[in-house]
Order: sequence, then structure tokens, then C-alpha cells
Amino acid sequence: MTEIERIEEGRFFLPGPTEVHPDVLAAQAQQMIGHRGPDIERLMSGLEKGLELLFTTTRPVIVSTSSATGLMEAAVRNGVRNGRVLSLVDGAFSGRFAEIAKTCGLDVEVWEVEWGNVHSPEELDQRLSSGGFDAVTLSQSETSTGALQDLEALAAVVRRYPDTLLLVDSVTGVGGVETRPDEWGVDFILTGSQKAMALPPGLSFGVASEAMLERSAVASAKGWYFDLERLSVQLSAHQTPATPAISLLYSLDLQLQRIIDEGMERRWQRHLDMQIRTVEWVEEMQARGVGIDVFAGEGHRSPTVTCISMAEGINAKEVVAGARARGWVLGGGYGKIADSTVRIGHMGDHTVVELNGLLDVLTDVMT
Repeated sequence: MTEIERIEEGRFFLPGPTEVHPDVLAAQAQQMIGHRGPDIERLMSGLEKGLELLFTTTRPVIVSTSSATGLMEAAVRNGVRNGRVLSLVDGAFSGRFAEIAKTCGLDVEVWEVEWGNVHSPEELDQRLSSGGFDAVTLSQSETSTGALQDLEALAAVVRRYPDTLLLVDSVTGVGGVETRPDEWGVDFILTGSQKAMALPPGLSFGVASEAMLERSAVASAKGWYFDLERLSVQLSAHQTPATPAISLLYSLDLQLQRIIDEGMERRWQRHLDMQIRTVEWVEEMQARGVGIDVFAGEGHRSPTVTCISMAEGINAKEVVAGARARGWVLGGGYGKIADSTVRIGHMGDHTVVELNGLLDVLTDVMT
């Protein structure tokens, strides 16, 4: 059996997969049940309340045994007819959303801003006013840069164009960032289990509007596995079209109860507190003459992940390695900024107290 280095609890700050509570991990050890029949129906039924709370929705929450990337593909295959897609790109993962749409044979117009920035609602309005867009894709919280889009404002713009659907990757959003898809008018929003939900990888979740399901019902190239209409119909019977990851559903069941007990308002605030503390630490390091900065601009920084840029002379990979040598894990940079940044995933079940432990170690490494 392959030996894996064990990291002490409270010290794993990757921006995904995130640390999982021991009780949640242990919940997977229950015996298998049939994926058809009353046992799975009871299990799936019991997940509804927590998932609706998590997404702040009254709509059914689709559960898929896949990474969130699978539901990104489902979004464009089900939600785009023969028109164009406007893809808002501000980092690697919003860029992936655009690339998925392209590989599905769609006509994609990429609107890219400098990494670390976000998109202007006013310019979005101008671009949509030219007409012909079936859908807009974006990443609410860009994991590669730590930038947070103003989803509420962007959704308000898209609502002015009834023939255009808004498809949102909220992989590092839902569960850690205040997000209200029903109220804001989002047509499809998705996340993965291994981020702010603090679960093992392997599940993804999505909420579809009525307009999105109407599109799915007539989509000709949506495939079978990621057919949102099929998934929704099966969900209404507390079933899934194909065999689900039953062990992961056990862990989801327990973690949702833990999220209910905490409450979403408190959960959002805890994530925001960690983001504020990380920015304070960067400013403290700057005051000591250390050449680092928060990569995302002030006013649009994600509560779940902070990307930190390194001045010339500071080796980002050595910073990550130095923390690891002391028993702490954080993320390296990603994409075209891989060599000049590090990322702290302050999400899931982490606390400011645990975060301070990491920041103390980073202070030691960098000074």
C-alpha cells in the first residue's frame, strides 16, 4: 500500500481539495446500499434540506458523481442552442469554462480582462446589447487569482436579455461566499464537493432555473450522463440516473448537518473573517519590507482563496516548500502566474485561529 505523508489536522490550506473533518471522512465507511429502492431514496431525500440551505434556493439541487468540470460541460451542452456564448475570463478556470464551450462546438466570444481584475456590469450590458448571445459563462470566485466577480450586479444585467442565460461556475463560491441564485436570477450555478463544502472530491452540485430546464428539454447535443432534465426528473424521485458515489453521499449527509448547525450567515462571515485576516497579514509583511501583495484588486477579493504575488527575488515555490517542511500545506500559483504567486485556501471548516498558525509559519519562512 502506498504511503502518503500525513498532515496534522488544521494545517491543510490548499485551495482545493480542502481539509475534511475526521468525522466526515469516517462517515464514508458505512456499508453499501442498493442504488435503487427505499434506502437510496431515504438517503437522497435527507440531503434536500441541507443542499437547499447551502445554495439558498427553493429549487431542487442536482447531485452528480463527477468533478465540477463535468457540470460546466453540462451547463453549455444543456443551456446553449445554436447561438453564441459570451465567456467572461479573468483567470485559468473561467478560461476553462470558455474552452469547454469551444470544444463542444459552440461559437464562443471570449471577453478577457487582466488576471486579478473582474468584469464591468456596464460593459457587459454594452456587449449583450449587440444581440445574438444564448448564454454568458463566468466564474464567480476565480480560484487561480482570488478575484471575486460581483455576481449580483452581473446577473442583473443578464436579466435584461431574456434570451440569454447566465451559467455560473461557483466552485470556490457556494458554501463560503454569500450567493443567492434564486434572488439574483442565475440560470445555472454549480460547485464541487472538495472546496468550501469541505468534502472529499468526487461530487458536484447544480441548481437550474426553469428557463435552463426548458432549454435542456429540447437540447439536441446534451449527451446522456449530463442531461440536466434527466437528472432533475430522477432527483424528484430521490434517485440518480446512474449509480451514484454512495460513500460520498454518506459524508455529504453528515457534512450538511454540520453546515445546518453552523448556519449560512455565520459560515459566510467566518470565510470573510479569514480573508480579512490574510489581507491584514500581507500588509503587516509589507510594513516589514517583505515584497508581497494581494494579487486581486481591493474590493473584489474572494472570501475563500487569496492569491499572493511575490516580488522579484522571492521564490514562490520555495515559500510553498518551506511551509511544507514545517508541516503546513498551501497552494502554489496556477496557470500563467504559477511562478510568481502562492495561494491560501481559507475555506471549508477552517478558522481564523488555524489560519493564524499558517501565517506565523509563512512569516518565519519569508523572513
